[in-house]
Amino acid sequence: MGAPQRSKVKKIQTSYVIQQEKQEHKKARRRKKKMVRFSIVATVALAASSLFLYTMMVQSSAIDEQLKTKEQLEEKLRTLQQDEKRLKEEVEKLNDDKYIAELARKQYFLSKEGEIIFITPEE
Repeated sequence: MGAPQRSKVKKIQTSYVIQQEKQEHKKARRRKKKMVRFSIVATVALAASSLFLYTMMVQSSAIDEQLKTKEQLEEKLRTLQQDEKRLKEEVEKLNDDKYIAELARKQYFLSKEGEIIFITPEE
């Protein structure tokens, strides 16, 4: 049991057997070359698809950031448009002499002739 048993069968060394062994050897080499080629092609395809996915994810995150920026800028535009509208109304009011007189009376405590201004405490 200690030593492996040797086979007592010998190969026939004819030209046909030798030719068949060479063909099997060639087939094995071809199969190995095909596997190597397949491995290389699969590796290249995997690398290309990984690069493609990475690029897609980077572009997607960039688009998301740009959309957020766009929303923020649109909100800022709305507030600026509201401010512009309010300021245009203020300009129109400031062109009116009655409004200017009323504004001066409120802010600078100016009065008309014979008018007395009373300041009441704010609650």
